[in-house]
Amino acid sequence: MTILEAQLPANWTWQQVSDLYRITKKPRDTHFNEHDVIPFVPMELVPTNGKEHVRFEMREPAQIASGTYFELGDILLSKITPSFENGKQGIAKSIPAPFGVASTEVIPLQRITPEVNSRLLFYYLLHPEVRNSIAGKMEGSTGRQRVPERVVLEYPLPNPPRMEQDKIVAVLWNVQRAIELEEKLIATARELKQAAMCQLFTCGLRGEAQKETEIGLIPDSWNPRTILELCEIWSGGTPRKSIAAYWSGNVPWVSGKDLKSPSLDDAIDHISVAGVESACRLAPQGAVLLLVRGMGLAKDLPVAVINHPMTFNQDVKALVSRGEYSGRFLRSAIYAGKERLLSRIVPSAHGTMTLNLDDVENFKVACPSDPNEATELVAIFDALDSKISLHERKWLTLRELFKTLLHKLMTGEIRVADLDIDVSEVTQ
Repeated sequence: MTILEAQLPANWTWQQVSDLYRITKKPRDTHFNEHDVIPFVPMELVPTNGKEHVRFEMREPAQIASGTYFELGDILLSKITPSFENGKQGIAKSIPAPFGVASTEVIPLQRITPEVNSRLLFYYLLHPEVRNSIAGKMEGSTGRQRVPERVVLEYPLPNPPRMEQDKIVAVLWNVQRAIELEEKLIATARELKQAAMCQLFTCGLRGEAQKETEIGLIPDSWNPRTILELCEIWSGGTPRKSIAAYWSGNVPWVSGKDLKSPSLDDAIDHISVAGVESACRLAPQGAVLLLVRGMGLAKDLPVAVINHPMTFNQDVKALVSRGEYSGRFLRSAIYAGKERLLSRIVPSAHGTMTLNLDDVENFKVACPSDPNEATELVAIFDALDSKISLHERKWLTLRELFKTLLHKLMTGEIRVADLDIDVSEVTQ
C-alpha cells in the first residue's frame, strides 16, 4: 500500500500542504540595501540525507544579484533536478537574522498555523514515494526540470493532532541524530586509520632510526620496492554483453563501482564460468584489485583486497603477490602512498582518469625486512578496518530503520501518541 492509499487513524486528516504552509514572499517594506550583510544560502549549502541544518555565508547586498527570500524557520526545498530527487532540503533555523536569501532554485515553505510542527513536512518530503510522485510532475527541458510551486502546495499531507506530530517528529529526529553520529564516528575512524598508516609506514613498529629515500622517510631496516618486484600484474576484461549465458553465473566480476572498501567479499555483477573463459582472468583470494581507469580516481585511490577468487574488468588491474608479502599488507602499503600514485594520473581528452601501466609497475612502496613486522602492521590495520566496518553497518541499519519508521509513523501504522517521548528538542 502506498502512502497516499493509507487509511489514516480516525483523529487524523488529509490536508493539502497549502492548508498549512505558504510560499514565503519578501514583504514590500523589506529592502536588502538597508542591511550591511545578509545570510545567503547557495545550493551547495543546502543539506541532503535528512540533515536539517542549513549553512550560509554572509554577503553584502551588492553581491546578491538574484535569489529567493526566506525567513527564519522556513523549510528550504530544492526544486531543480537532480537536487530534488536527491533529497536536498533543510530548515533555516540557525541564521543570525530574521530573513535571508537562498538560491533561486529553492522553494521556501513557511507554516501558517502554530498547530503544525514544520519538521513533520520536512520528514514527509523525504519519503521516497512522496519525492518520486512530486518528481514525476516536474516541468521544463531535460536536465533543467523543476518542481512547480503549485505541485508542492497541492500535495496531500497527513495531519495528526499537534501532540502526536511532535512525538512522530521526535522519534525521527532522534534516529536521524543517531545516523549523523555514526557518520562522524566513521569519518573519525577513517582519519585515525590514515594517520596510523602515515605514522607506521614512516616510523615502523620497532622504534628504529629513519632514513631518507626517494619515497620519503622510512625505518632504517625497510626498503622501497616496486609493485612489479612484489606482484604479478594481471589485466581484466568484459564478456560480451550480447551473450546472456556469460552473465548468468555466480562468479563475482569487479568494476570500479565495487572498489569502495579495503576488502571485498563480493561484487555487484556476476558472470558464468563460460564468461570467465571468454574474456577474463580469475584473480586468486588475497589479490589486490586496483582501479587504473575511471572517474573513481578523481577523489581517492580505489584499491581493495579480495577475500575470494574474483574476476574484474579492463579498468582494473589485479596485483597478485609473489609470496613475500600478503595482499593485505600490499594494499595498505599502496594506499599509504596513494598521493604519490594519484599524482601520476593522466586525464584523457574525454576527462577520464587513467593510471599508466608503467607508473603502476614502477610505483614503490615501503616494505619491512622482517616479515613479522608486516604481519603485525596488517593486524593493526585490520582492527581499524573492523572499527570502521562496525560503524558502517550501524549506519546502514539506522538508515533502514529511518525509512521504515518514516512510512509507518506518517501513515499511523505505528502510533506514538500515548508514549512518553521527550519532544523538547523538536518544539523549540
